[in-house]
Amino acid sequence: PKAFLEVARRDPGYRGVKERLKDYNEVEKRLSDKEIEDQASRCMDCGIPFCHGNGCPIDNVIPEFNELVYEGHWREALDVLLATNAFPEFTGRVCPALCEAACTSGLVKDPVTIRQIELSLIEKGFEEGYIKPEPPSKRSGKRVAVIGSGPAGLAVAERLNKYGHKVKVYERDQYVGGLLRYGIPDFKLDKDIVERRVELMKAEGVEFEVGVDVG
Repeated sequence: PKAFLEVARRDPGYRGVKERLKDYNEVEKRLSDKEIEDQASRCMDCGIPFCHGNGCPIDNVIPEFNELVYEGHWREALDVLLATNAFPEFTGRVCPALCEAACTSGLVKDPVTIRQIELSLIEKGFEEGYIKPEPPSKRSGKRVAVIGSGPAGLAVAERLNKYGHKVKVYERDQYVGGLLRYGIPDFKLDKDIVERRVELMKAEGVEFEVGVDVG
């Protein structure tokens, strides 16, 4: 109950400059599972969770997955996160963390490291095999064309495919990803992360056509 007072906020920090000069890889480090659980314990479980209601544009149910992470129930916490967020591996890297700005703990000390918890959840999901292709059990018979494969296009394609519709995404550039691929540098979002999600969506039945400029 007093963890927000007794446990200090811990950020993962960055790789050393000398190391970073040798490549274009992501610069941010990762906290260990134990460190993430300790950070999740700092959540105050507020009566009115401003992080969820005011801070998060996609309404992530933050106090609930924080509590599950603290208790060591990582897979259940991931299910809660995925209920509202199609791509935590993207938001966990590039989101400006408005939820942390709205965190009540920040009024007393430092806000909870929500973005790091979110990122650790989805990466553990991939590492442990929790994330795997789940094509819909039946199809609706309806077909949907999505124009553009940026974050919005990918998100709507992923959701409509899960509803059973047959989705085809058209992209004018050579590769899928839009802003995720062409607008965000590798040191913030490695392109292998984008490709990993695209391959998962393909395995679930989403089709992609590149080099198509739809007028």
